[in-house]
Amino acid sequence: MTRSFSQFRGEQERAADARRAESLQRQLEGTASSVATTFVDHSGAARVKVVPLSGLARAAESGVGFSPVIDAFISDGSIDPASPLDRPDGDLRLVPDLDGLTALADPAGWAWAPGDRFHQDGTVYACCQRSFARAQVATGLSKGISALMAFEIEWMVGRDTDDFEPAFGGTGYGLSRLTNAAGYIREVLESLEAAGVRVEQIHPEYGPAQFEVSVAAQDPVAAADSCLLVKFVIAAVSARHGLRASFAPAVFTDNVGNGGHLHASFWHDGRNLLSGGSGRHGLTDTGESIMAGLLDALPALLAIGAPSPASYLRLQPSRWAGAYQIWGTENREAAIRFIAASPSEPGVANVELKCFDLSANPYLVTGAVLAVALAAADRQTRLPDEVSGDPAAPGHPQADRAARLPTSLGEALTALETNDDLRKAAGEQLLTTFAASRRAEIELAHDQPDEVVITRARWLL
Repeated sequence: MTRSFSQFRGEQERAADARRAESLQRQLEGTASSVATTFVDHSGAARVKVVPLSGLARAAESGVGFSPVIDAFISDGSIDPASPLDRPDGDLRLVPDLDGLTALADPAGWAWAPGDRFHQDGTVYACCQRSFARAQVATGLSKGISALMAFEIEWMVGRDTDDFEPAFGGTGYGLSRLTNAAGYIREVLESLEAAGVRVEQIHPEYGPAQFEVSVAAQDPVAAADSCLLVKFVIAAVSARHGLRASFAPAVFTDNVGNGGHLHASFWHDGRNLLSGGSGRHGLTDTGESIMAGLLDALPALLAIGAPSPASYLRLQPSRWAGAYQIWGTENREAAIRFIAASPSEPGVANVELKCFDLSANPYLVTGAVLAVALAAADRQTRLPDEVSGDPAAPGHPQADRAARLPTSLGEALTALETNDDLRKAAGEQLLTTFAASRRAEIELAHDQPDEVVITRARWLL
């Protein structure tokens, strides 16, 4: 569980964090000597500050400095000169959330914590993506609505070269690949469990040397934390084996790439709103309205959940990427795949947003999805007919009902900037600076061949 949301971090809270951190320092002695605190910027890259274990209490009380310009960075490491954040003055405090502090087996000797960003007077920084997600959770709880979410993490394992050379052979989903990578995957599982990640399953995926890990659902902020932690651990285990992990949406041309599908369920008074109702597949009226709102907002959400030019190389029909603005029960071509409850597990009902990938900032994703869900909950909107099968298949009887999602980041950004629900939830500063960073990314990729776009994003973490 993450710290509760507050617009201001006062002196008493800072002092309490320092006292708690001193206790945690003693517990971690002999296990960790360094503590990494991270946030994820608008480019989807994790940024980090490290303190020695002896400095944890000081970091918990006062934070560590970080320039606001970080959110103006783009994927090639340069700063967007058109961003309103491109200025040398100002400083923020990155504060580790001690509720998320965990000792790591990989990399050995390290502990990690997610961070929130504040101004020096203790007020929340408007562009802090994690605070945005926490604010949506607080808004939902004020309405009696909560959510459980989890990301699926897909990655391809390559040899330690700039190009991608698959590290393991064997077929997708096959025992042959698992056999080739048995030691590596065992250590990934052990390191994830040592970090407190609740792994549900891991398996070889379709692409070359590709794997996927599924983790247990959590509250939206913790789900985003886990996404970041899982990627960190996998990258560390890979490096120890002399390998590299690519989480990019496109790793090389004309291939399925890596998804970052988000599973979400929505709850009221302990009841899953996606089951136990009188609607289709047991949907409640509120659950159906939430799903309809998500379906309608998908073009705007795509700018957040598929925020890189490379995302649209992955988002192609007939690849189970969710390229169509449709929903369907257990339909892996639909952007919203509905997983219905079963008699033995009535709480399992959830939606899978398949059009997202891991170039996204997970805090923006969970916060935006929850914001749309909360806005839609009271509208009593009905879902259109569901679509089965692949709408791109010749002669598909429902092809005329299957609109393509945006085929470019620019198109998705236009939808985001005109979405009133997301603009209201995110606030002008967060939305404007995010859009500026994405337009800089578009300009960087302009007129570049697919190979260049893919190479630039292949090893980003």
